[in-house]
Amino acid sequence: MCRRGFSLAVSVVTKLAVIGVGHLGRHHARILAAMPDVELAGVVDINADRAEQIAEANKTAVVRDAAELVGRVDGVVVATPTASHAAVARPFLEAGMAVLIEKPMARSMAEADELVQLAYERHAIFAVGHTERFNPAVAAARPLLTMPRFIEVHRLGAFPDRSLDIDVVFDLMIHDLDVVLSIVKSPVSAIDAVGVPVLTPRIDIANVRLRFESGCIVNLTASRISRDRTRKIRFFQPESYVAIDYAAQEVEMWRLVRRRVGRAIEVRARRLCRIDSHQAAAAGHGRGRAPCALARAGNFTSDGADDE
Repeated sequence: MCRRGFSLAVSVVTKLAVIGVGHLGRHHARILAAMPDVELAGVVDINADRAEQIAEANKTAVVRDAAELVGRVDGVVVATPTASHAAVARPFLEAGMAVLIEKPMARSMAEADELVQLAYERHAIFAVGHTERFNPAVAAARPLLTMPRFIEVHRLGAFPDRSLDIDVVFDLMIHDLDVVLSIVKSPVSAIDAVGVPVLTPRIDIANVRLRFESGCIVNLTASRISRDRTRKIRFFQPESYVAIDYAAQEVEMWRLVRRRVGRAIEVRARRLCRIDSHQAAAAGHGRGRAPCALARAGNFTSDGADDE
């Protein structure tokens, strides 16, 4: 029997678990536990005390062996040390289960290729935690980037107490490489790189210059031995400049404006827009207004003085 005008909404709850609840994994557990359509079915960690603490804080269970989760949940988040990523993720991908794995995906290209191929063969959802690509400021800036010719990136931080099993390229620079490759739609034609181990046996500070076939050049610097924390990327393109502060989630755009004053042509640098984190989030969620329409605009002379 069918009644007209009658509809039934079914809420589907996704059962997920987090494997590895250290520096990043604990945040995955906290966020998943707070999501209305997700059941955090358990957490796994080789540190029993830490697993108990995170499980109690998020009202879930401790699972002693990750293998117990195969077939019992819809998917898992893998946030273990990089060296174990492939071994931990493999059984779930073989079972066709969804896997979100923290960056870097694996410790070698061979392991990464194996995981990608396995996900393809088993029709499994497989994602890597490149979170900066989804930073609201990056989403807001994308429409402003028309033809980047030079990109400057600085990702600097103090010496960490984690991720020392990988070098600074895998630990930090990988975020910016992902963002750059998602914006510059051109093959890489040349790579020049230098890295120095300072406080660990692995590279702690690195500089990379990428040249693309389009002519765009990207200079990336990453350090985990700096005093101050910096997370910035700057785009230079014909007659405009766009700067993103990842940490503050702010975007600023400057553009050359030419106007005739008598017989002369006056050239000024105009700050077209400045978008803060709230405006960036609104733009990133596509609420129907262009990013610059959300922002405060003002005219600035080329030396930065406000002319209004």
